[in-house]
Amino acid sequence: MRIVSAQELEDWLASGEVLERDARGPKVVALENGLFLKIFHTRRQRWLARLRPAASRFAYNAERLRQVGVQAPEITDLLWLDRQAGLSACIYRPLPGESIEQLYRQAPQKAQQLIPSLANFVYRLHRRGVYFRSLHLGNILLLPDGEHGLIDVLDLQFKRHPLSSWRVQRNFAHLKHYLRRRKLTDFPLDSLIAHYQDCAVHEIRRS
Repeated sequence: MRIVSAQELEDWLASGEVLERDARGPKVVALENGLFLKIFHTRRQRWLARLRPAASRFAYNAERLRQVGVQAPEITDLLWLDRQAGLSACIYRPLPGESIEQLYRQAPQKAQQLIPSLANFVYRLHRRGVYFRSLHLGNILLLPDGEHGLIDVLDLQFKRHPLSSWRVQRNFAHLKHYLRRRKLTDFPLDSLIAHYQDCAVHEIRRS
């Protein structure tokens, strides 16, 4: 991982566009060259953040997803912003497209047409053993080719087998909580779950 000077980081923040921030500062910055800078403000103990930096875990997860056929950001550089504090970052090539949440807020009726393909995408993730605890509409993109991809991939695990029904239920419970928190309670979650269940039935019939 490359160590970034304070001046280099300041130049990026001054010339780029901050797309996401929280109380601790910028989280995602669009750079002038078209790449994105993602900063990980860790809540872990400093020694643990140094041992397993969030930027490395993000890059690992993105690569594993691509290996199982799921489109994810392509990381071009791993960075230490403050190694002593465990503050890491990465530069990546963003996926083209819009999040399902953006599409739904812009045109709810049109976005509902995506429910079958979205359900199939989530089902394929679960069958491949991908447990994405933060799976929600803001993390899933609709790509120009009509496929779906994932963007914020830090908080996921890869299981050796398809997810259990218990983990599937937890994933949908998290999504329901997200919709409530984001005031998207009119999103057709029941329809999404029904299509998801149809995917499972069709797979059983094929086997």
